[in-house]
Amino acid sequence: MIYTSSKDWRDAKAKKVMLFGMSGLGKTHISEILRDHGDWFHYSVDYRIGTRYMGEHIADNFKLEAMRNPFLADLLLADAIYIASNLKFSDLSPLSTYLGKPGDPAKGGIPFDEYLRRQRLHRDAEINAMKDTVYFIQRAKALYNYDNFICDTSGSVVEVVDETDDNDPVMSLISQHLLPVWIQGNENHLNILVERFNKAPKPMYYPEDFLITCWAKYLTEKSVAADAVDPDDFIRFGYKHLLADRLPRYKAIAQKWGVTVQADAIYNVKTSADFNNVIMQALEAQG
Repeated sequence: MIYTSSKDWRDAKAKKVMLFGMSGLGKTHISEILRDHGDWFHYSVDYRIGTRYMGEHIADNFKLEAMRNPFLADLLLADAIYIASNLKFSDLSPLSTYLGKPGDPAKGGIPFDEYLRRQRLHRDAEINAMKDTVYFIQRAKALYNYDNFICDTSGSVVEVVDETDDNDPVMSLISQHLLPVWIQGNENHLNILVERFNKAPKPMYYPEDFLITCWAKYLTEKSVAADAVDPDDFIRFGYKHLLADRLPRYKAIAQKWGVTVQADAIYNVKTSADFNNVIMQALEAQG
């Protein structure tokens, strides 16, 4: 780790961290606090995925939908209108919409093979966006003179990292430049995440082997044809299984390359000083 004690962190002129963990536990919220009030550069991996690597795919999907409307199709073909994604750090819906959900097209689903293709695109994009972190550390300093840097990762970062490999190409690079910090939720937090997801299931990235197994299991258990699957029901089904699969791997990443902080401690952060205290306590506990 680039900081091995609370003193290292306290005395560092340049504080650089990577926040990771399940979506909904505060990664982006903390990043926004530090960006707005603490002289930190906020690098959003999801934003980088949706702009640099997936932006053209997202826009083409919008255009495909527009071409089904004769009025919009004529304007597009005449180059009279422009369609683009307006992705924001706080609103990743264009990226989520592109990933989509498999199942019944009458309910907004897409064929499973197409779903897999988009998942593969996301995996490649996420790996590249994670590696781009190093470039943005340099860019933040060179262009804007930011010393402090926070990498706000996707919840699916655990799916593009091999936590059993000491030389994993993503984490071996990242850990040379930032301190990986796992935001760990307790059982109550996880129940809240599941409840929130069930109310508004959103598209997610799944590792391919897991996804194929989960899809087959769902079709068997529900006795339903692939093109009759309720997309939201499958996404809810997959999310519950994914939570259980990810948690031990988040823990392994933190143990090998970083530190762990509790979600309750993160929820109480209001200032950059609060955040520094949380990181120092985590380093002390690790030591």
